[in-house]
Amino acid sequence: MGFFQFRFGSIVVNEVAHRGWPLTPENERIVREELRAQDGMAAIARRALPILRDALEQHPCIVIDGLYSWSEYRLLKQELDADLVIVAVVSERALRYARLASRTERPLTAAEAETRDIAEIEHLEKGGPIALADFTLLNNGSQDALVDQLAHVLATIDFTR
Repeated sequence: MGFFQFRFGSIVVNEVAHRGWPLTPENERIVREELRAQDGMAAIARRALPILRDALEQHPCIVIDGLYSWSEYRLLKQELDADLVIVAVVSERALRYARLASRTERPLTAAEAETRDIAEIEHLEKGGPIALADFTLLNNGSQDALVDQLAHVLATIDFTR
């Protein structure tokens, strides 16, 4: 839709690659947890701040994909001179696990997905941004249905603030 987009997960993926490790769910989990153990729960957002600040200088609106922790949200709210709008995209667990298993990039088995979910809830404060979301989109249907919901959300946001 023309927005600048930054995926928080790219910080983890790049670190896995930097270490010369294969890109696996286990290696991603290790890196995510190590970064946060070393630098706190906002570690991913802290590493992303220079990129996000530069993007905001050049774009009136940016999209951040993968905001997981409450601490990340608080850091962005404190450090970025911008309004934050959280859009949570959720789907039923069985459907989400089926989709994760069938994706071409980094597929996960249902067991791997559940293990990741539990670790993210227990260790990464994942529930906070979802609970605080300004909008929640239910992604149980087609991609077109999700895009329609997103278009409705975008129509309600005042981008001139």
